Amino acid sequence: MITMENVSKAYVEGIPAIKNINLKVERGEFVFIVGDSGSGKSTLIKLLLKELEPTSGKIIVNGQNLGRLRRKQIPRYRRKLGVVFQDFRLLRDRNVYENIAFAQRVIMTPTRKIRREVPKMLSMIGLAEKYKSFPKELSGGEQQRVALARALVNHPDLLLADEPTGNLDPKNSWDIMRLLEKINKKGTTVLVVTHNREIVDEMKKRVVTMKRGVIISDEKEGGYIYEG
Repeated sequence: MITMENVSKAYVEGIPAIKNINLKVERGEFVFIVGDSGSGKSTLIKLLLKELEPTSGKIIVNGQNLGRLRRKQIPRYRRKLGVVFQDFRLLRDRNVYENIAFAQRVIMTPTRKIRREVPKMLSMIGLAEKYKSFPKELSGGEQQRVALARALVNHPDLLLADEPTGNLDPKNSWDIMRLLEKINKKGTTVLVVTHNREIVDEMKKRVVTMKRGVIISDEKEGGYIYEG
């Protein structure tokens, strides 16, 4: 699903954010990317989204060489990705149903299919009864569940979650992680950037640890690396 070969990214003054990253993620895997602030995790996600271009190296996602994508091909590429952020990024002037449907309207999905798919997503996240509610009427955990449903409604092959529990309390954090695990078991590849040590240690998934722009550990059933 993801192949990164000798990927580096330097910002101003040539200071590298990531250096010679080599990473392979197989189809159907669930992988945590962990590390302190400034370790390069967010840069990694932005490279996979093609929001940034690498300074050097090759990135292949779902069979596509990102270095060969033309600008006009990027929106189509991103349709195969689901993305969830820490700050939810819901449309404040639209209700829950319309927030989820928006992802389908953007790609011109027929209305009859939207009417079929959105209720399925609402049931999956446990918010079927709140389809008319607006984001301001929801708790943080509920907003993140809506964001997750929006990311999944087009059935992406790969889900990228950047600190999805960063603004949530422990109970809601676990609710989101259980949903992500459920989605992964249905076949979606899941990549989660997180600072949540308890969740990483408890879930026993593959853990890739970054520090100062390099991968320092890649464990099949790892935990959070504690440093003094």
